[in-house]
Amino acid sequence: MKIIYITIISFILFGCKKDNLINNGDAKLSFSNDSIIFDMTFHSIGTSTKTLTVYNQNNFNVTTNIYIGEENGGSFRINVDGISTKSIEDVEIPANDSIFIFLEVTPYENSSTDSVFLLTNQISFTTGTKTQNIVIAAPGRNAFFHTPDTYGVFVIGSDTFGLNYSKIDCFEEWDNTKPHVIYGYVVVEPECQLRILEGSNIYLHNNSGILVIGGSLKVLGQANNKVTFQGDRLEPWYENIPGQWDRIWLLPGSKENEINHAIIRNGNTGVHVDTVASAVEIGNKPNLLINNTIIENMASIGLLGQGTIIEGNNLVINKCGQYNLACNIGGIYNFNHCTFTNYWNFNTRQTPSILLNNYYEGSNGNIYERDLKKAEFNNCIIDGYLSTEVSFQQETSNLYSFNYKFNNCLIKIDPNMDTDNQNFNNVILNQSVNFIDYLNDDFHLENTSPAINHGDGDIINNNLILQFDIEGNLRDAISPDLGAYEYLN
Repeated sequence: MKIIYITIISFILFGCKKDNLINNGDAKLSFSNDSIIFDMTFHSIGTSTKTLTVYNQNNFNVTTNIYIGEENGGSFRINVDGISTKSIEDVEIPANDSIFIFLEVTPYENSSTDSVFLLTNQISFTTGTKTQNIVIAAPGRNAFFHTPDTYGVFVIGSDTFGLNYSKIDCFEEWDNTKPHVIYGYVVVEPECQLRILEGSNIYLHNNSGILVIGGSLKVLGQANNKVTFQGDRLEPWYENIPGQWDRIWLLPGSKENEINHAIIRNGNTGVHVDTVASAVEIGNKPNLLINNTIIENMASIGLLGQGTIIEGNNLVINKCGQYNLACNIGGIYNFNHCTFTNYWNFNTRQTPSILLNNYYEGSNGNIYERDLKKAEFNNCIIDGYLSTEVSFQQETSNLYSFNYKFNNCLIKIDPNMDTDNQNFNNVILNQSVNFIDYLNDDFHLENTSPAINHGDGDIINNNLILQFDIEGNLRDAISPDLGAYEYLN
């Protein structure tokens, strides 16, 4: 009886072990994907993480060896159930269970001379005698990188600050042969100029921007070859996410800045134009002339002016977490054929599209006033989902001017506000604009829009730029349409 018992136990132990070995040798794994395709990224910038699930659909446990192929122009990294590795052996996957593998790629700097390149590799799984491969593909782009290489101390008014920044040549041009990626801040120093040529693509990392300190910025896009400013994450998920970079900041002392045919998107503040060093006088050249430009998806403000001079023509400013346009602490502002529309949908917006203000509160709690010498809007559209889309913040002392005017505009405004005065001329109040599709950022006019033929022709006849809309279409010289887009029959 004892002999029979031992024989049965031996059969169970050794028989099962032999069966496991045989089945493990023939075992086949299954995968959530037969290949891993990463979104495009720049050389030396890591991709987002991809996940591969490995299934053991057998009725027995298996062990597998996992390794990634030789380097091929990039750093391919895998993490197997919490272990970061290039290769790992004897990974056990229980019967009818699975494990997760996380993958990342960083293309090597200068991995290719081409502007766009493709890195490929594979993950191999050897289970017994069977090897299975999962292909990895990572498209990449080469770029001009602008990273901090200089430390400087700057004095702005009464403030002094130190900054690590990217130093550029005093007169530098950026072209469109490769994208430009900014880490930190690029600084245009006093009496210097940065020219960004048509078709250039500027990508800015988190908390990065362009500071113009006493010099000038010239953005020279063309109608069919715009200059773009956006975040440096190229994955589709980031396409419309605000707050990915800081701002273009034209500080006191900068002068004769121009932005033409640009798209500025997904930052904190699009363009910040700070106080002019000397007193603002009517007739001075604009500190910023901005034409035929779209600013959208800003976490805070689209265009911020602080006691400065700005002229804007054919602008579309859309979806900002606070203001589309803030004309703050006085200044001179002139906007023609602009579409200010704010259907911000990331959270609840409390502030209107446009702010007009002639004072500020100092750090000591005191109120300081400045003249709002002029804030003029001609042939513009101001719209959004709030009950009023313009805020008038005038200091009550009345010692400083607060001059504004809306000529031939369509405005969403407090219906209780008195508009029967010289500040409002031939305006359309609180009517639906009838955009083609404002929820999807299409601000062309439907044929039923009250904005059609409501413009003042004298406005465009005095300015060659305004004779064409933001897309280059010829406007009606007598009765142009309001906003940046002319309706086309």
